[in-house]
Amino acid sequence: MWPFRRRASAERERRSELLPPAEARYAVIDSELTGLDPQRDSIVSLGGLRVAHGRIDLGDRFYEEARPAAALTPTSIVLHGITPEEARGRPDIGGILAGFAAFCGGDILVGHFLEIDLHFLRKELASSGLPALENPALDTWALYEWLASRQPQDAGPDLPRVREPRLPELAQALGVPCRDAHNALDDAFVTAQVFQRLLHCLPRWGIGTTDALLRIAAPGRGNGHPLSPIPLA
Repeated sequence: MWPFRRRASAERERRSELLPPAEARYAVIDSELTGLDPQRDSIVSLGGLRVAHGRIDLGDRFYEEARPAAALTPTSIVLHGITPEEARGRPDIGGILAGFAAFCGGDILVGHFLEIDLHFLRKELASSGLPALENPALDTWALYEWLASRQPQDAGPDLPRVREPRLPELAQALGVPCRDAHNALDDAFVTAQVFQRLLHCLPRWGIGTTDALLRIAAPGRGNGHPLSPIPLA
C-alpha cells in the first residue's frame, strides 16, 4: 500500500509541476511545539487549510491538539495557550498523524519556516511507524525573500521590505490582519493569506509554473531561519 501511495504521489507531483501556481492545490500547515529542539521537544497541535485555484477554502481544514511527549514549559504555555491539564485529555501525536497526512494528501505543503514543522513531522511519523510525507513543499519566507530581492518584470512597485522574518511582521507588511498569538489553525490561516498575496505577485516576476515556484521557495532556503546557521541580513 505504501509503495502505491508513493507512486501515486510522484505522479501527482509530475502533473502539477507544469501548472500555473494559481491553479495548483496547496495544504497550508502549521504546528505548535513545546520548543525548537527536535531531539527534546514535541508537537502540541497541528493545523492546516486548503488553498486551491488561488482561493482559501475555510471549510477544508484540519486542527487537532496532541498530548506531547515532552513536558510543557511555562514559555510554551504562554505561546500556544495549551495547558498540561488540557493536553492530558488529548491523544498522543501518533493518534492524529494519520488524519493529518490524509488532509495533506498529495498537495504542495506551504508553511512559514516550514522546515521547522517538517523536522518534527519527520521525527513523529518515523516514531509512529507511519510513512514519511513526500509532498513537494515551499516556504513563505523563502518565497518572499526571493521576490523582494529581485526587480519585478513590470514597472510596478517592489514588495515592501521586511527585516524581521516573523510571520506577524510579514503579514502586516502585506496587509494581512494578524494578532501576535500562536494557534496552529490561526497561524495557518495567516500564512495562507500571506501566500495568497505572494501567489498573485508571481506573474510580475516571471514565475509561471509550480516547478519554478518550488525551486525559488524551497524550505530552509531563506535567511533568518531559526534552524539555519545563515544570519538574517
